[in-house]
Amino acid sequence: MADWIDCAVLAHPKGLEGGLVCRAATGLPLLLSEGAECALVPPQLDAPRTVTVGRLEPRPKAGEAVVYFREVADASVAQALAGCHCLMRADQVDAEAVVAAVASDALACEGYQVVDSAAGPVGAVAGVDEAPGQMRLVVERPEGGRPLLVPIVPEIVAGVDDERRTVDVRLPAGLLEL
Repeated sequence: MADWIDCAVLAHPKGLEGGLVCRAATGLPLLLSEGAECALVPPQLDAPRTVTVGRLEPRPKAGEAVVYFREVADASVAQALAGCHCLMRADQVDAEAVVAAVASDALACEGYQVVDSAAGPVGAVAGVDEAPGQMRLVVERPEGGRPLLVPIVPEIVAGVDDERRTVDVRLPAGLLEL
C-alpha cells in the first residue's frame, strides 16, 4: 500500500446535495483538491468505491472542508460513505505540502517514537537537523550510539500520529545499518 496515502476521513454528511464533512488525516494538511481521485475504504455496498472531488468548501476549522464528489448525488449515498477514509495515489499528492506539514509537526514531536513499517520501533525523536536542502529527524536509538538521521520527505515519513505519539516511516533498505 506504499503507493497510496490515507489523506482524509469522511466524518458525516452535510446537506441534501451529497456533501460530506471531510477531515485531514492526522499529521497532514487537507490534501484533497478539485479533480483529485480517491479510493474509499472500507468499501460500502451500494456506494462508489472510487470518487473524484467535484468541489471543496473550506470550513473554519483548519484541516476540514465540505467535499462534494462527482459520483455522490444525494444525502443517502453520502450517509453510506460516512466514516470512510480517502486514499490518494502518492503521485497525486502535493509532496511539498506533505513535507511542510511533517516538518512543522517534526518540530513539535520531540520524544515521539519513530516506527518503521518493516522494522517496527527504531527510536525516539530528539530533534530536527535543518541541513541545507533537507530537514531530517534526529532519532536517538534505544541501544545508544550515533543518532539516526531520517530525511523528512513523503517517500519516507508517512505521517505523525499525535494520539499514539508516533512518527510512522518507511525507511530505505540499509538506513538502519548506517
